[in-house]
Amino acid sequence: MRQISLPLRSAAVALFAALLFVPVHAQVDDCDGTRYRYTSAFESFNVSYDVEYGNAINTTGLNQSLVVDIYEPEGDVYESRPLIIMGHGGFFIGGDNAGEDVVPLCEDLAKMGYVVASMSYRVGVDNFLDVSNALVRSVWRAYHDGKAAVRFFRKTVEEDGNPWGVNTDLIYLGGVSAGAFIGLHMASIDEESEIPPQVDQSQPGMGGGLEGESGNSGYSSSITGVVNIGGALKSVDYMSEGDAPIVSVHGTNDGTVPFSTGMIMLSGIPITEVDGSAIIHETAQALGIESCFTEIEGAGHVPHITDSDAYYRTLGTISGALSSWICSGYEPVCGPYDYEAVGVAEWLQTQHGQWRAFPTAVDAGEEVQIQWLSSRSAVWTYEVYDASGRFIQTATGAGEWFAVPTGNLAAGLHFIRIPGTTESHRFWVQ
Repeated sequence: MRQISLPLRSAAVALFAALLFVPVHAQVDDCDGTRYRYTSAFESFNVSYDVEYGNAINTTGLNQSLVVDIYEPEGDVYESRPLIIMGHGGFFIGGDNAGEDVVPLCEDLAKMGYVVASMSYRVGVDNFLDVSNALVRSVWRAYHDGKAAVRFFRKTVEEDGNPWGVNTDLIYLGGVSAGAFIGLHMASIDEESEIPPQVDQSQPGMGGGLEGESGNSGYSSSITGVVNIGGALKSVDYMSEGDAPIVSVHGTNDGTVPFSTGMIMLSGIPITEVDGSAIIHETAQALGIESCFTEIEGAGHVPHITDSDAYYRTLGTISGALSSWICSGYEPVCGPYDYEAVGVAEWLQTQHGQWRAFPTAVDAGEEVQIQWLSSRSAVWTYEVYDASGRFIQTATGAGEWFAVPTGNLAAGLHFIRIPGTTESHRFWVQ
């Protein structure tokens, strides 16, 4: 439980605790000044899809297979790399580990040299008539699944010869919205007494104490740090000195998961009060927990999905903090990089070619924006295809920015192609 609220604690004791519990990070020997930082160390990545890491009873009473998609830098010869396990968003009701909220981050982080695992976990609510308490149980199921995912990778190192080349001393877990809830609770709930009273361990899929029954027993589920994008804790009272470091990004006008302390909202309906990233960061500082926090001023919930600047602020914050913790020789960075200092314009052009498209997900009828990353004054043509490669529409535009209408597109994955360039970009219509 949190210690800072005790009224008799002196400033001297608090200072001593802060110094005592500064984490010591494991170090690696491949920090060449580029790897793990904002600019990519690798041109591409490979993905191992639907790797089963466990199974567990879900809210329907059925046994569910739990899988990860594992992203690795293509051509990497290093065999002991930091692992980031990412959970998708979806309010613990839906979402997918191949969703637009996590896939672009997995791809870009893999190209920086990380191994990134996008995990599925049990979603669903067991009682919509008591949704506030039911969502606590949903978080707990996902908490158990996250622990099983961590144990899975440690098991593969010990028993299978480390097929994905991970460093088990450098395992970070978190994700987007609900996925961030998982990492934050895994880092802070570490005593049986903290198991929520809404959790009945005698019910199918809810047992196993702190570790759960989702698989890979006998291995540690400890994590090195947390990636928190628009997440929250049920209460910062769970936090204590010595918890794992946290890197957080949160929009200040988030109307779904509160930026500070407030109510989680589902379709405008208040669900339960939680402590958001601002309070988590404040509490971490008071407890001596290493914490890096980027506020995205004026932004709503997980803006990296729909706004290109928010995406690169999010990516830069994550990679900056993690690389600072991993590489002792790197200059510590917390927050978005200085774009000019690291040549971001050149990096973007290397990553995306002559142009890029945002957002990566739109509601039907909204526009996708094309941005040229190199000078372009002539009229140009774009083409849109569906996921099967079927041609849908074409139009022309000019200038640095151009809007692509989506009103006539069906829900699902689509691709934009510009003849005369070598790249295409994907987006989802929701």
